[in-house]
Amino acid sequence: METKLERIADKSAHEPKPEFTSLYHLINKELLMQCHRELDGSKAVGIDEVTKKEYGENLEQNIKGLVERLKRKSYKPQPSLRVYIPKSNGKLRPLGIASYEDKIVQLALKKILEAIYEPRFLNCMYGFRPDRGCHGAVKELYKRLNFTKICYIVDADIKGFFDHMKHDWIMKFLNLYIKDPNILWLVNKYLKAGVMDEGKLVENGEGSAQGNIISPILANIYMHNVLTLWYKFVIAKESKGENFLIVYADDFIAGFQYKWEAEKYYKLLKERMEKFGLELEESKSRMLESGGYLAKSKQKRGESTRLETFDFLGFTFYCGRTRKGTAWIMPKTSSKKFRQKLKDIKVWMYANRDQKLKKLMGMLNLKLTGHYRYYGVSFNGRMISNFKQQVREMLFKVLNRRSNRKSYTREGFIEMLKYYPLAMPKIYFSLF
Repeated sequence: METKLERIADKSAHEPKPEFTSLYHLINKELLMQCHRELDGSKAVGIDEVTKKEYGENLEQNIKGLVERLKRKSYKPQPSLRVYIPKSNGKLRPLGIASYEDKIVQLALKKILEAIYEPRFLNCMYGFRPDRGCHGAVKELYKRLNFTKICYIVDADIKGFFDHMKHDWIMKFLNLYIKDPNILWLVNKYLKAGVMDEGKLVENGEGSAQGNIISPILANIYMHNVLTLWYKFVIAKESKGENFLIVYADDFIAGFQYKWEAEKYYKLLKERMEKFGLELEESKSRMLESGGYLAKSKQKRGESTRLETFDFLGFTFYCGRTRKGTAWIMPKTSSKKFRQKLKDIKVWMYANRDQKLKKLMGMLNLKLTGHYRYYGVSFNGRMISNFKQQVREMLFKVLNRRSNRKSYTREGFIEMLKYYPLAMPKIYFSLF
């Protein structure tokens, strides 16, 4: 199966406008079995409440029946279960959880779509792609800000991107390369399956539920056609100065050397988004001055190098100074994310304060290490050290609020930390 997908990827990479007329047969027993093995059995269940373990108890028959329904086109995805998780701004983010069998088919479909589109996505796209991630996007942004003549940033936010992708446009984009009507039928089935929200079926007129396996690849295909290709062949082609675009799912940052080009892009961007049913969040979208070239020019003239800051993927990019005193654009943990992560740790510690100390400290260190692994990038050592110190003080208070337990003095707490030390901050990702 991997060989077949590799052949598809090779064709997509080397033909200017490839057409794929026969793909549906790839969703066979072999691929579906592979997808079952790859799925995480600990994930939340959908409306059918079937777990991976339960589905696997009669796996051969279940997969056989699934293959038959797919062949007859009698297969019908179940609505996703709508759940809500809190966002850092206090609002709730809606997620969709598919039933287990639908997860299997979605993963198979995702593999096929990735084989076609991965070779065609531009290098500026980092979200939900193999061997790419947040740190790659942060590193690219750091380089663009400090080693080019970029002086103006357009920081834009799309309002409810996943919920407002137009189904008609998704199908049109897919139809550019996919000529197999059965694959298009299957994608459309998922888009129209709807969600079950508090026991009520809500039909989807637009969007693809976040949380579904297929949603990230559909989102990337949408952004590829709506934003990145347009930027490459219209904006960048017509620009006189240096410029860049970095995209992570629906988060993106554009940079320009000249102010008038940044202003023109911002105006055209709003029109471009509206054409495809999307809208910029005005309160979170803006143009600002930033860039190492601009900062160093101000420094040479003896002017203040204080520039506007902006956030991207949980980091705030600000103008600081290197050890040699040179003005430099650097990332640090955004204050909003810093406060939210501390709040999450506090809630977790109080919920687990009655655990045995050894177990509590082990779990807490896993959380700290996870924080360091994401935010431990060059220039951010002070913020992750501060995070550890805040957690340390929080831990002292929590341990002294355990019921029927002896309170710790400050000296006793320090002695305890010698036996169960907190994980030390570490820079895991270098931007150089």
